[in-house]
Amino acid sequence: MKIAVIGSTHAGTAAVTNMAELYPEAEITVYERNDNVSFLSCGLALYVGGVVEDPKGLFYSSPEKLRALGISLKLQHDVLNIDTDNQVIEAVNLVTGEQLTDRYDKLVMSTGSWPVTPPIPGIELENVLLAKNYNQANTIIDKAKQAEHVTVVGAGYIGVELVEAFEKAGKQVTLIDGVDRILNKYLDEEFTNLVEQDFQSRGIELRLGESVKEFSGAEKVEAVVTDKGRVETDLVIMCVGFRPNTGLLKGKVAMLDNGAIKVNEYMQTSDPAIYSAGDCCAVKYNPTGKHAYIPLATNAVRMGTLVAKNIIQPTMKNIGTQGTSGLHIFDLNMASTGLTETSALALGVNVKNITINEKHRPEFMPTSEDVQLKISYEPETRKILGAQVISKADVTQSINTLSVCVQTGMTIDELGYVDFFFQPHFNQPWNFMNKAGLAAAL
Repeated sequence: MKIAVIGSTHAGTAAVTNMAELYPEAEITVYERNDNVSFLSCGLALYVGGVVEDPKGLFYSSPEKLRALGISLKLQHDVLNIDTDNQVIEAVNLVTGEQLTDRYDKLVMSTGSWPVTPPIPGIELENVLLAKNYNQANTIIDKAKQAEHVTVVGAGYIGVELVEAFEKAGKQVTLIDGVDRILNKYLDEEFTNLVEQDFQSRGIELRLGESVKEFSGAEKVEAVVTDKGRVETDLVIMCVGFRPNTGLLKGKVAMLDNGAIKVNEYMQTSDPAIYSAGDCCAVKYNPTGKHAYIPLATNAVRMGTLVAKNIIQPTMKNIGTQGTSGLHIFDLNMASTGLTETSALALGVNVKNITINEKHRPEFMPTSEDVQLKISYEPETRKILGAQVISKADVTQSINTLSVCVQTGMTIDELGYVDFFFQPHFNQPWNFMNKAGLAAAL
């Protein structure tokens, strides 16, 4: 059995390490463009901000570890073409220029995603940078040393984390986004308002609802020109989103409109010999029951592991995802799962919402922080479809609990009576999740 794997970050590394253990007789070959494997891009901002001092901690495997498992690892090799009819790969060694072909019995597509780079005039200027892989992180660190003003374009997770890192490093920071608020894909307005107010109190300039029209400068970027003004700057980090890296299979397997590969519950594409995992493919989104593009490291590792389980024969189904994620920014902890009111409206899903504001533990304790929790549920069945939480206290694990509630179809009414422990150090006699369920029943 010859198994070829294209790409070795989260999903690819999870797939090959498990396949090497499960199928020691298999001949596994990995093709990877970079000179490293398994970089945790979700730790990029922590590395840039100096929280992570040793970058080795951002790699959960290494070429040496993979080769020790008997895997043939072809680093700095770019796959040029996949002949799916004859099950042949054509690749090039990026160092020597040597071209090669390889046959496969099974193919794992784990090519991940790549930052969106809009065709903005001046985007090729020096100091307009992307934020995705290890080499780009090192470039950001190097360029930021000489920068006094940094502009981040894109207010998603990586964008706001970089804003925090640069502000803590003493830089002047501007955050630009075409949408009128930050983190709009993850949190509703009453949550993002709290984060925006915190940013502004720290002197961070927010230019929301503005579109970048041009990067201005001679050789290096000197300013960002938007439809509402101009920002003088020394360094620009582009964080406007990611697109699936699937050009090699375009027209050869079923995809979503954005190019994300569709897979069945066993991670198999519409071509029976090809499996896919990670940021290059779509996944079943449990709140709607449909395929969705949700590029998260957690999804990628699970999918890569499932590919290994199922590549010889169907063994374990993918139970889908709620898109559960969390974030720590300055003094605030926030997390979400499933549908928000905003995303439900965009998808045409009718939801009801209950929002509560509580103290995370009794006020007789030395400290007691505010907690804001919002739960979205289906009006007819009253099944929980999503939730969001924010607090200075770290109560984000509640969102993992509510993720299970969404996955298993629990109703908002049942949530009111779930057995949660009480201990004054941690919570209230009625847990705030219970209180949300009880309030929705009124």
